[in-house]
Amino acid sequence: MQRIGLFGGSFNPIHNGHLHLAKAAKEGLGLDKVVLIPANVSPFKQDAPGMASGADRLAMCRLAAETLPFCEVDSCELERSGVSYTVDTVRLFRERYPEAELVLLVGSDMFLSFTWWHCWQEILEMAALGVVSRMTGDLEQLRRQQAFLLQYGKIFLCDVPVYTVSSTKIRENRKNHTDFSCYLPQKVVQYIVSHNLYD
Repeated sequence: MQRIGLFGGSFNPIHNGHLHLAKAAKEGLGLDKVVLIPANVSPFKQDAPGMASGADRLAMCRLAAETLPFCEVDSCELERSGVSYTVDTVRLFRERYPEAELVLLVGSDMFLSFTWWHCWQEILEMAALGVVSRMTGDLEQLRRQQAFLLQYGKIFLCDVPVYTVSSTKIRENRKNHTDFSCYLPQKVVQYIVSHNLYD
């Protein structure tokens, strides 16, 4: 059975931390591929300042995916109008791949707030959750949340070294004319500079 990882986010911009999470999940969960899905409007970031256009974020995701052969990029959320609800995306992939096992990849911060998500129980009926820690020392908290959510579906925890970098930090460095190139694939750095993003 094919096992597909679904990895959504603002990706504003996509960075090495996101790619680390995708790679860790691929190896730790035995995924056949990981699909990067840039959000149109995240329910949690509707008023976020400094948001690059959907077209720019999609282009940067495609450039970043070139560095990982198992990664694909899907524009389904950008093509839908309005807020991007994960449940709609999972429904779409469930229809596309009825025989596959879907694994929704989330960072620890998103996992701990998962029960606030729109139709979260339906999500767990259609897909497993693959959780990758994004902060040191939160494993015990993640295990408690896992124990609670296991009654609703499959939850996998990936215990991998934490890679600390944030899109906010990258945007701040860019605005302050501080080097940010070490946090991103080189082609994404070139894209940001050539398209005058975040300055």
